[in-house]
Amino acid sequence: MEQRTLGRTGRSVSVIGLGTWQLGADWGDVSEQDAIAVLRAAHDSGVRFFDTADVYGDGRSERIIGAFLRELGDHDVVVATKAGRRVEQLPEHYTLEHLRSWVDRSRENLGVERLDLVQLHCPPTAVYSQDGVFDALDVLVAEERIAAYGVSVETRAEALAAIARPGVASVQLILNMLRLAPLEAVLPAAADANVGIIVRVPLASGLLSGKYDERTTFAEDDHRTYNREGQAFDIGETFSGVPFETGLEAVRRLAPLVPAEATMAQFALRWIIDQPGVSTVIPGARSVEQARSNAAAAELPPLSEEALAGVEQVYDEVIAPHVAGRW
Repeated sequence: MEQRTLGRTGRSVSVIGLGTWQLGADWGDVSEQDAIAVLRAAHDSGVRFFDTADVYGDGRSERIIGAFLRELGDHDVVVATKAGRRVEQLPEHYTLEHLRSWVDRSRENLGVERLDLVQLHCPPTAVYSQDGVFDALDVLVAEERIAAYGVSVETRAEALAAIARPGVASVQLILNMLRLAPLEAVLPAAADANVGIIVRVPLASGLLSGKYDERTTFAEDDHRTYNREGQAFDIGETFSGVPFETGLEAVRRLAPLVPAEATMAQFALRWIIDQPGVSTVIPGARSVEQARSNAAAAELPPLSEEALAGVEQVYDEVIAPHVAGRW
């Protein structure tokens, strides 16, 4: 699989990574056996970047990844985790003491001496202007608890603020065919600053798999049920903030653009890979088949100019009225 350098980390990562929120919680039940099988299938398919967080299943996702890495032995997988959501979201909680504690817990969960990449997990906007927070992260690098740090963001303004920080190695953001706004300013700024771009929610919480319709339902403990109106966290994390029915309409409009040799999900992933400045994209997978199919998107040829223009047209006509100016 194609490898790209992840910004200031200097590490090579596969263009298709694996998001592991679903291995911890909030997407229904996934057994540990099934989770390990997903990790193994992704790795066998060339995936060399796993993204997790300390709050995914209260550390369950990290522990499962740690167990898998021990099974592998020597490996070239880069693991990124996230920190900051274990306390009430107040800027004053982002202290060196707390960050060190969170990092040490993740080191234990993953079974490593030094974390490859730690990302602030969509922190309060005020955190981006606090020098002390980034000074604390520099201390953790100096202590060799972490190799590099980045930020997972909600908005374009937050992304640009993070990119301006000299120690930030990567920015994780939402980008997909229903969320085009980062293409204009954020990706070019990241490229100019040598900051890696990690793309999450690439399939808009499954909408862009093309498998849903108006009759689709989700489990009660699935965020696509309990956060559909933004009741638990930022609504932009669920279906990219697009009303479910509107997303379905967009997918139907996008379907004729899908190459004959690809699925809708692979088309959506290939679209992201084709965007200049993207380092890696991290679709989730709950089954071996999904993990393999996601990885196969990297084998598709770049999309045609006609397909790219078609995506933009659908966005402008169907999606933009609902999300323009947000995030």
